[in-house]
Amino acid sequence: VQLQASGGGLVQPGGSLRLSCKASGIYFNNMAWYRQAPGKQRELVATIRSGRNTDYADSVKGRFTISIGNPKNILHLQMNSLKPEDTAVYYCNSPEGSYAWGQGTLVTVSS
Repeated sequence: VQLQASGGGLVQPGGSLRLSCKASGIYFNNMAWYRQAPGKQRELVATIRSGRNTDYADSVKGRFTISIGNPKNILHLQMNSLKPEDTAVYYCNSPEGSYAWGQGTLVTVSS
């Protein structure tokens, strides 16, 4: 399974970005977004299970929304009210991190 994340970029605090993750070889049912900030460990940001049950890290709850697109080999992360502490490389993977990690997409929140 190859996972390719895209949609990152430079955004000002308070702005929005929409990340996408496309997979080859599978359709999504249980997936997650992770992020790794400079000098920190990778952390779980959001999960979606059975295609609709979502859960979020406290730090992003109310600001981020994870969803599965159409066709179902596309995963999205809508990020609103972005903060400088959201700056990180964002990755998609299963909730267990069982697939090979892709390169991720860099999100930089800065004025």
